[in-house]
Amino acid sequence: MEHVGLKVLLVGKGAREHSLAWKLAQSPSVNHVYVIPGNGGTSALDNVSNIRSVEPNNYTALVALTKDLGVGLVVAGPDDAVVDGIEGYFRGSGIPCFAPSKEAAEIEGSKAYAKGFMQKYNIPTANYQAFTNYDDAQRFLETVDSARVVIKVDGLAAGKGVILPTSQAEAQQALHEIMVDKKFGPAGQSVVIEEYLEGDEISLLTFSDGKTFKSLPPAQDHKRILDGNKGPNTGGMGVYSPLPFVTPEQMEEIESVIIQPTFNGFRAERRPFTGMLFTGIMMTARGPKVLEYNARFGDPETQTTMMLLAPECDLAGILLACCNGKLDTVSIPVLPGFGCNVVVAAGGYPESYSEGDIITMTLCPYGVQVFHAGTERDNNGQLKTAGGRVFAVAAYAPNLEEAVSLAYKGVDSIQFKGMFYRKDIASRALDDC
Repeated sequence: MEHVGLKVLLVGKGAREHSLAWKLAQSPSVNHVYVIPGNGGTSALDNVSNIRSVEPNNYTALVALTKDLGVGLVVAGPDDAVVDGIEGYFRGSGIPCFAPSKEAAEIEGSKAYAKGFMQKYNIPTANYQAFTNYDDAQRFLETVDSARVVIKVDGLAAGKGVILPTSQAEAQQALHEIMVDKKFGPAGQSVVIEEYLEGDEISLLTFSDGKTFKSLPPAQDHKRILDGNKGPNTGGMGVYSPLPFVTPEQMEEIESVIIQPTFNGFRAERRPFTGMLFTGIMMTARGPKVLEYNARFGDPETQTTMMLLAPECDLAGILLACCNGKLDTVSIPVLPGFGCNVVVAAGGYPESYSEGDIITMTLCPYGVQVFHAGTERDNNGQLKTAGGRVFAVAAYAPNLEEAVSLAYKGVDSIQFKGMFYRKDIASRALDDC
């Protein structure tokens, strides 16, 4: 088989990277997966090892490391690496890197750029205004119904840069925190204020080689911290896929009015997109509208999607095909059932939270994978918390109810001080069953 004995370098340390390492290690073409820096979960996988000798954002050193290790494929996980242009460092060295160019990744790096892109190429999205001046943004807020707008930090904000105010006071406070208090640092030098869209929010992951694209089944994340979609936004608290309420006809509409025009736009801008495009979409009464683009695997969507990929799926082969402009030559086999993952977080997340708490785990049910997000092992091998989102507990089953039940049984196998999780993941679909 082509590429047999392949060594893969995966950049990142979250549950997304754990799930990718888990699936990549199953690829028949893969000999070994190196994860930099990895976490307490990736260190326990067969044919996978963590590397801590190089900082993950030292891209020049990463290139040298891949050459020393004989790596034949690099996969970029986190948003900052992709937006920094990690792909260009490896392209210059002739090493395939599954990530878009720095220019193409601006679609995630700047909300204002993304909104302008959508407007230019007639891709349906919410009406908006972009501001670089605080006083101008403040005056604009005074002219609108503040409970009907969304305020977005322009740059990267770890999934926490979207604010949904319920009053003028909340809107003004959020704007002040972003642009005056610099809560998000340079990412908040400009903001996007857009209309609030109502409907069902879905996520779509799409592979692309710059010419061809292939989408995975749609998923639904639960972004708010509390049950009933209450509280502040997070990086995501749980995902299920596919979505019973999205029809094949709606998927065709999404591909024709959103996905195809998006990739056409990339080519027209001379920024062909190679990698994984994440599209956040609101299914409104007036049709699908884009909420956001990400230029990499979604988190926590990826953890569910990896459960849906069939055992025979050669993920490494698919990623290499994208890098080599040959996505049309490979298939992406997907299981017919449902995937679900529930995020287990540390107390205080998404604000301040404790780290270093001891984790105890018991045996999980069959069909469950516990993907580590914020964990580390001490010198004695003891697993401890090391992040806000600590685990993503994922399950696959022939039907949605069973997949959700299995994921929650997996959650029951975990214990640490202050742990919490949402108890209503997938309830939107289960209530309709």
